[in-house]
Amino acid sequence: MRKKLQDRIAAFKDATAIKEKGLYPYFRAIESGQDTEVIIDGKKVLMFGSNSYLGLTNHPVIKEAAKKAIDKYGTGCAGSRFLNGTLDIHIELERRLAAYVGKEAAVLFSTGFQVNLGVISCLLDRNDYLILDEYDHASIIDGSRLSFSRSIKYAHNDMDDLRKKLSRLPEDAAKLIVADGIFSMEGDLVNLPEIVKIAEEFGANIMMDDAHSLGVIGLNGSGTASHFGLTDKVDLIMGTFSKSLASLGGFIAGTEETIEFVKHRARSLMFSASMPPAAVASVIAALDIIESEPERIDQLWANTNYAKKLLVEAGFDIGHTDSPIIPVYIRDNDKTFLITNILSNNGIFVNPVVSPAVPSDSSLIRFS
Repeated sequence: MRKKLQDRIAAFKDATAIKEKGLYPYFRAIESGQDTEVIIDGKKVLMFGSNSYLGLTNHPVIKEAAKKAIDKYGTGCAGSRFLNGTLDIHIELERRLAAYVGKEAAVLFSTGFQVNLGVISCLLDRNDYLILDEYDHASIIDGSRLSFSRSIKYAHNDMDDLRKKLSRLPEDAAKLIVADGIFSMEGDLVNLPEIVKIAEEFGANIMMDDAHSLGVIGLNGSGTASHFGLTDKVDLIMGTFSKSLASLGGFIAGTEETIEFVKHRARSLMFSASMPPAAVASVIAALDIIESEPERIDQLWANTNYAKKLLVEAGFDIGHTDSPIIPVYIRDNDKTFLITNILSNNGIFVNPVVSPAVPSDSSLIRFS
């Protein structure tokens, strides 16, 4: 490796410094399936770090569906959706998802991250504008970096700042507002009603990232737009399968015309191998369970509200969360690592979130 690049790599000491203190919390090997309890180093640990909001990752019906898909289709598709990698169950799932979130059509991607990379980068051109909440997910930010459009950030959930930023843009320019439905670290809910009003005022389109909203809010867990009764006002709805839907992959839903465009322009779709059969079948089975067992969502919210109540009563700062993502603010990186380590040693798995993922004065322990 050339010296300049090697020097840059060698200068990275962030992880080493934490490891030397015995506080390194990442890449912990789990020896069991994701559940309320997992096995780490041969010991049972309470899992408060998983995004399996509805507890479906070990559901026997879903596992059986995955096994049957492997028996019928094999372990992979050996190609992209664009070429030889489209199965009939891909198309079945796309139809299910479009109906689920209230849109005309949908298309599957191999991961949720790839949805945002591909869709955001292909929709806008050089004279267009992408407007992002400053706390949007990393995949949205990376999608904006691949786009030829100009990116503008507004202060987190600050509708006055959003209006101010939009008011400065050319009236005839294409504008796309992209925001998380539920913000992945803070757990708060986007102010979609105000975004819709402002978007209509300035002629902007709206894309919702529902990675943490599906299975959590809206009719039968169908997401943010449904939660607010604004499905017709949101142009694009993005979702992932790695959380409530117990699998891996993602999708974008919108009009038939928009999805047709994405299918022929999104490079992260066209040049990636398609979702494997077992993953697709798992999502279909998960949707069946969500629709037939709505009490799972009720139980999720009962658990969430109970946990929030106890944490607040105990004096913890949990911010303004509106979701099963409960941040406990520590506001100091070193203390966040230390407390995570103490909890781990006492059989509790949580996720530390420190800068640069969040501002340095907003480091937190993320319960979910």
